[in-house]
Amino acid sequence: MATVQLSSARVGAAAFAAKGKASLEPLRLPATVTIGEARPARRAFRGLVVRAATVVAPKYTTLKPLADRVLVKIKSSEEKTTGGILLPTTAQSRPQGGEVVAVGEGRTIGDKKVDISIQVGAQVIYSKYAGTEVELNDYNHLVLKEDDVIGILETDDVKDMKPLNDRVLIKVAEAEDKTPGGLLLTETTKEKPSIGTVVAVGPGPLDEEGNRIPLSVSAGSTVLYSKYAGSEFKGADGTNYIVLRVSDLMAVLS
Repeated sequence: MATVQLSSARVGAAAFAAKGKASLEPLRLPATVTIGEARPARRAFRGLVVRAATVVAPKYTTLKPLADRVLVKIKSSEEKTTGGILLPTTAQSRPQGGEVVAVGEGRTIGDKKVDISIQVGAQVIYSKYAGTEVELNDYNHLVLKEDDVIGILETDDVKDMKPLNDRVLIKVAEAEDKTPGGLLLTETTKEKPSIGTVVAVGPGPLDEEGNRIPLSVSAGSTVLYSKYAGSEFKGADGTNYIVLRVSDLMAVLS
C-alpha cells in the first residue's frame, strides 16, 4: 500500500487558507503524519539460503552424468603454504583439479556417436569457474562438460599435463629483468610475457562429422599468444606454464 506523509507546516498552511484567520491551534500535528499502513521499503530475504554446493540427500549414493558431462571429485584445498604456514579459509585458493569418478554416455555429432575421451580414475585439471558443484557422500564434486576439462595429469607436475581438445600447454618465457636502458625491474613492474614454447598439444577439436581436426602448431614451436587468455599454472620447479586454446595463439616465431 502506498504511504503518504504530510508535514505539520503544510497541513497548517492549508488549514489557514481554508479558514482565513482561524486559529491553527487545533491542527497541531506531530512532525510527520503517516496516512495508511507504514511498511519498510525493503525486500524480504528470509527464504534465501546461499550454499557453496548443492547438497545431495543421503538416500542418493550415486550420480550418473548425462551426455558429454563428467563428474569430478574435487581435490582438497591446500591448508598450508609450501613453507608450512596455515592458511585461513579465505586465503585458500580454489582447487582446479580432481579425480574423474563418472562419465556420461557421450554425444552425437551428425550421424556419429562420440564417446567421452576421459576415463574414470583420470586426474584432471579444469577451468576455474566451470561446472556445478555438488556435495555427494560428504565430498565435494563438480559436474562439468568434457570441454571444460583443460587436460589430464600424467604426474603431479603440470609440465606433464596432456591437453585436451583444441588446447595447448605452453612454457612461459621468463620476463625481462632489465629495461633496454639497463634499469632493473621489480617483480611488480615486470611486463607480463605473452611468448612461450609449446610443450604439448591436444588432439584437436571435432568437426561437424565428429572427426578430429589436427592443430596447426606442434610441440617445440615458439608462439605469441593473447596476453590475458588461458589458465596459468606453476610447475614443481617454479616454472610458469599456461594452457590456452589454439585460437588464442596469434603467431609462430622463428
